[in-house]
Amino acid sequence: QVQLVESGGGLAQAGGSLRLSCAASGRTSSVYHMGWFRQAPGKEREYVSAISMSTGITYYADSMKGRFTISRDNAKNTVYLQMNSLKPEDTAVYYCAARTVITGTPMASGSYNYWGQGTQVTVSS
Repeated sequence: QVQLVESGGGLAQAGGSLRLSCAASGRTSSVYHMGWFRQAPGKEREYVSAISMSTGITYYADSMKGRFTISRDNAKNTVYLQMNSLKPEDTAVYYCAARTVITGTPMASGSYNYWGQGTQVTVSS
């Protein structure tokens, strides 16, 4: 089992920044990738970014490239999402996810088997 706890959400102004954290506990040594997804009201869950916990290779949705940066601290079993140049359309609940089985692309939400509870990000214009 892997437990995930997100933090760092909140209110930001357009053009501002926020950093989300996702702390993992439990069988963290079995995690291959961790990812961030988001879901806005009335919309489907959307892929944001992912990172390989062993190699550090990162993946981004095209719309996040250049604005968001994912990173990891293996010593703390924590993954971060630095979000810059925030836009009102970035408003959503952001979820951290972990996968302990490699099944397809790390950009697919269905490939993750552990999820955090989510943290709200609200960007005002």
